[in-house]
Amino acid sequence: MSTVWRVRSLEVARQVLRARHATTQAGFTAEAIPKGRLKHHPILVSDGPLHDEQRSKVARFFAPVVVAERYTPQMEECAERLLDGARDRGRLVLDELALHYTVEVTAEVVGLTASSVPKMSRRLVSFFRQPPFDITRRDLGRTRQQWMAAAVNGLLPIGRFYLADVRPAVRERRRARRDDIISHLLDQGYTDVDILVECVTYGTAGMVTTREFVTMAAWHLLRDDALRSRYAVAGQEERFAILHEIIRLEPVVGHLYRRAQEPISVRDGDRSWTIEPGDLVDLCIRPANADAEALGADGLDLCPGRELPRGVNAAGLSFGDGAHKCPGQPLAILESDVLLTRLLAREPRIVREPEVGWDDLIEGYTLRGLELELASRPSGSR
Repeated sequence: MSTVWRVRSLEVARQVLRARHATTQAGFTAEAIPKGRLKHHPILVSDGPLHDEQRSKVARFFAPVVVAERYTPQMEECAERLLDGARDRGRLVLDELALHYTVEVTAEVVGLTASSVPKMSRRLVSFFRQPPFDITRRDLGRTRQQWMAAAVNGLLPIGRFYLADVRPAVRERRRARRDDIISHLLDQGYTDVDILVECVTYGTAGMVTTREFVTMAAWHLLRDDALRSRYAVAGQEERFAILHEIIRLEPVVGHLYRRAQEPISVRDGDRSWTIEPGDLVDLCIRPANADAEALGADGLDLCPGRELPRGVNAAGLSFGDGAHKCPGQPLAILESDVLLTRLLAREPRIVREPEVGWDDLIEGYTLRGLELELASRPSGSR
């Protein structure tokens, strides 16, 4: 049985994540995915030169300037439309609205535009109804019955997702390419099955997790009058700083896992260790992001624009680091800001607090049932 390292130090976590080609992806059940059945291994769970090549080719879709110029108008229109509909009803459940919003925005980037967004949202959510598992065990700690349930609960939604959402989009782009990820994948020779796997990846990473962050950020803003007032009058740069600080404290993905393939020497102050090949490393993102050695005694305080150690992202490790750093950070922060600024302009009031849960697949929190009551019209409107 291999050793499991639990890393709560920001500096050590960064060293592991930046040990290029010395580790492989072990999170998101990556080690249970058959390696030989796909022509192209999924970007989320590939490693080494293959992963680097994949990342470089899709980077243009997520560059901050591209995201801002190409997708801001769509985000604004979608946010206004969904919030106007909720205002007419008087109330909304934010996690439900945020899901439809993030699915619609990310679907445009990926190219999943040939089907109904609400129906696609339900299909994506159904994929997460999985039995619990223990990623530190090779068999994930599941019984035979749990594996059967996982297959049924996973494969059926994926089959529906393919038939209703992916296949129609691929057919459209085979006839005429567009400037989106599916068209890019077709140009790279990806098969329909390869494209399906990538769409599931973007569906979980780009849609479902951003939904959780939007809800969490709104919850923070609505419970803190001073922070909400500051956000409402701030410019975009300061609003982004607030969002980065919230996600530093509330990382959606709470654990990242890497499997050592070569010896990795790590150092934390005057202490040093060697992680041996085969060892599993559990990078505990929440405590690492608040590490007092790196951030000081106020690491658990929300301080937008705080001074961070050299090279540390404003969001800490919430979007990862190194070769597997999430390329969608600019998109996630911008789309969150667009929705939240328009939500706050409608003077929402919390009617029901959310229930906090945990999802084993993404190793992160879930927030369900944050019910808000909206003003009859946005503040400042006539």
